[in-house]
Amino acid sequence: MGDSYTPPFTMTEELTNLVIEIGELTGRMTISEQLSKSPKLRRENRVRSIHSSLAIEQNSLTIDQVSDVIAGKRVLGPPQDIREVKNAYEAYELIAKLNPYSVNDLLKAHKIMMSGLVKEAGRFRSKGVGIYAGDQLIHAGTPANYVPDLIGQLFEWLKESKLHPLIKSCIFHYEFEFIHPFSDGNGRTGRLWHTLILAKWQEFFLWLPIESVIHERQDGYYMALNDANTAGESTVFVQFMLELIRDLLKELNGEYCCSTGKTEDRILNLIVENGTLSAAKMAERLGLSQRQVQRGLKQLKEDGVIEHVGANRNGSYRILK
Repeated sequence: MGDSYTPPFTMTEELTNLVIEIGELTGRMTISEQLSKSPKLRRENRVRSIHSSLAIEQNSLTIDQVSDVIAGKRVLGPPQDIREVKNAYEAYELIAKLNPYSVNDLLKAHKIMMSGLVKEAGRFRSKGVGIYAGDQLIHAGTPANYVPDLIGQLFEWLKESKLHPLIKSCIFHYEFEFIHPFSDGNGRTGRLWHTLILAKWQEFFLWLPIESVIHERQDGYYMALNDANTAGESTVFVQFMLELIRDLLKELNGEYCCSTGKTEDRILNLIVENGTLSAAKMAERLGLSQRQVQRGLKQLKEDGVIEHVGANRNGSYRILK
């Protein structure tokens, strides 16, 4: 391979349209304004990001346990899982100070993320590595002796490429996972770096829980990676990630713009009509996502407006005030 590298990728009409659509969504500023006014919202999204990124890697802690670890509370759980949360929180807290084009900063982030978990934290791997599904080898990482040069070339491309940051961030994400530069922690580090690249384009991406949607669509995420491997280029993975980002922005735009209580009011009206409806049925009736409805229900319960009576599956909601 020569001194420069251009990742194989094909720009398509679908990708162009997705970039335009995401650009329009980011231009609505609702998300940015709400995040700038609400440290609580930023913290909640940071917790969601960390919980989801680690859950993809089989961390067993619940989102409430992750929140408690970050808050410094005692949590009953595997020591390694607790250490992963502490490390990830430290890495995400540092993210705004990292340079997305610096290999040294990448190594610094990995060292924080994997401190006390692997021997080669903060260093490129010295041995071969493979990704397995059970006993089946899905992908063999680049031979270890090529990793430093390939990562250097990938970072140089990232810095010099004139592609839109949305496209570049997704291509980088795929190429990083394909190289698999570390002995462990490649997934969580790659997802953090994707967020960092996007944040240099629009700062509010620092606080958006992209990882939570990846976790929800984990099978599709790995399928897109594998399909890109088979195709020999990142196009299919880029499209998957852009669709995921678009869907998250559409959901959050609607969610945050209704944060004055309109969503809760609509849910209350449904409960008056039929308190036995599930969150999924409410979402269908209201034209909202199930997650939006679940958050609305949670807020109403915390505010003492409603309570849930009976079993989780067959119970009902009752208005208290």
